[in-house]
Amino acid sequence: MASMNIRSGDTVEMLVGDVNTRGKRGKVIVVNTESHRVVVEGLNLVTKHRKPRSAQEQGGKFEQPRPVDVSNVAVVCPKCGQATRIKHVLGDNGKYLRACQKCGATIDVRAEKKQTRAAKTKSAPKKKKSQDEE
Repeated sequence: MASMNIRSGDTVEMLVGDVNTRGKRGKVIVVNTESHRVVVEGLNLVTKHRKPRSAQEQGGKFEQPRPVDVSNVAVVCPKCGQATRIKHVLGDNGKYLRACQKCGATIDVRAEKKQTRAAKTKSAPKKKKSQDEE
């Protein structure tokens, strides 16, 4: 299968579900590439009933997020704020970056910063220490 375009830390929008779930946005917590599922913070919550196992532990109802298939979410562009597909654009350093299909803004902020930092270190000549400076 093709690689996943969603990474942990991305903001995504739910495309499917009931009226309460569809259109809501959340941050991706966990990405499972083998099963093509993601866990989104605050979405697809299920209620688990937990019995106290000791006197110090408290029981009750707990909500926890469950995995959702990758095809059911879309990445939200940080610049235009719309749910969009991902296109891959060749960056300055020769590596591909994720970009918004609608506005063209790059989504990989961390990778972009790494590329500019690497380009600066390659372009700047290193100074040699002379024997007088030592």
